[in-house]
Amino acid sequence: MSKIEQLTRDLVMPILEKNNFELVDVEYKKEGSHWYLRVYIDKEGGITLDDCQLVSEYLSDRLDEVDPIEHSYILEVSSPGIDRPLKTPRDFEKHIGAEVEVSLYAPVDKKKKFEGELLEFTGDKVCILYNGARKEFDMKNVSLVKPVIKF
Repeated sequence: MSKIEQLTRDLVMPILEKNNFELVDVEYKKEGSHWYLRVYIDKEGGITLDDCQLVSEYLSDRLDEVDPIEHSYILEVSSPGIDRPLKTPRDFEKHIGAEVEVSLYAPVDKKKKFEGELLEFTGDKVCILYNGARKEFDMKNVSLVKPVIKF
């Protein structure tokens, strides 16, 4: 995590705690010729546009006071979406029993993607029910875990 991302986390927490919002993630990265500072938030029942605006205005004012970024950037505050990757222990906890897709950096049994019911997450390992059997993956080999959305 970069210093900018950590500072942003620290600056945004008071408004999130006051409104019972959850901080899902903070990203600071360059895409093309632009720098983006993205803050993903959530709450029970989902985030609204008004929630994003509230947090964006608050955070923008705090960032202006501290002025930690020397160049121009675009601040985005948004909901992570229903198919957001699982990143925090809380994300995994909320999805126990749900269908997930596990993507790997290196193949296991000649495959890099496995879909199954999320059984367990320990921080170091993620376990799913795959084809009727328990399959365990070391998080060092996992590039992404996301919910499977079926319509």
